[in-house]
Amino acid sequence: MPSSVNQQTPTVVVVGSLHYDIMIDAPHQPQTGETLAGSRWYPKFGGKGGNQAVAASRAGCTTHMVSAVGDDDFGTYLLRQLASANVSVEYVQAVRGTGSGMSVAINDRSGDYAAVIVSGANLKIDPVALESETLWEQAAVLLLQNEVAESLNLSAALRARQSDVLICCNAAPARHLSAQLAELVDILIVNEIEAAYLCDQPVDSTESAQAAAVTLARRYPTVVVTAGAKGLAVATKKGDVFYLPAREVELVSTHGAGDVFTGTLCAALAGGDSLSDAAARANEAAAVHVSRQVSVN
Repeated sequence: MPSSVNQQTPTVVVVGSLHYDIMIDAPHQPQTGETLAGSRWYPKFGGKGGNQAVAASRAGCTTHMVSAVGDDDFGTYLLRQLASANVSVEYVQAVRGTGSGMSVAINDRSGDYAAVIVSGANLKIDPVALESETLWEQAAVLLLQNEVAESLNLSAALRARQSDVLICCNAAPARHLSAQLAELVDILIVNEIEAAYLCDQPVDSTESAQAAAVTLARRYPTVVVTAGAKGLAVATKKGDVFYLPAREVELVSTHGAGDVFTGTLCAALAGGDSLSDAAARANEAAAVHVSRQVSVN
């Protein structure tokens, strides 16, 4: 793991997805064959990469986004939202003849959600953008997710290692990383579902979240397991383990909470915070997010 981060101009490079989200409020998640009457729908900026980039920027960090959009109105919207959040769009490519990534997400009355994504241009991100020297000049942290091709993540991680940049991977959606990519990851960030998938053991309590973090830390230098209302667990390959409880708030929606946590964590690390301080700051940001009514962009 890199021994230091950039103290002068903390910068996070996010390589990942951009989605035009169509949000639907409904009484519950529909069953197979069921038609529900929802109460409203609205568009929202999304994609794990985009959400995390915005969170990092709002946490006070210079943020570069490496991604792609289609040549459509969705793409125009996504670029506008990134720019309004002070995220650099210099390395976001426009792919002709391809639709932008999008998703449909259903929020239910309990505050939970389910979503379907269509990746579109996110699967056509050209890794040539990663060769730009200016992209890495002030970079302290590289942040990856699993909504883009692993080959792109690997290219980014290899390039980041050349510049001694801390490599964080939010392994979401859940999939096993190749041995080559896993070897490069400094910090693995997963929720309870992803942790259970990766370590093949149930994660349904505070204790099991800690156990999963310890198990995964045999393969990764540092592991963060977020478990919603049950808090989060952190373990390192060196044997350090700690737990942070979730702050009690009135839940509005969990949608995007993990992305807020991850982006804020990486911004804090880029700024020089310790792992425990960064986790606490990210935990607080996620709590604020889930208790806030989502505005219509």
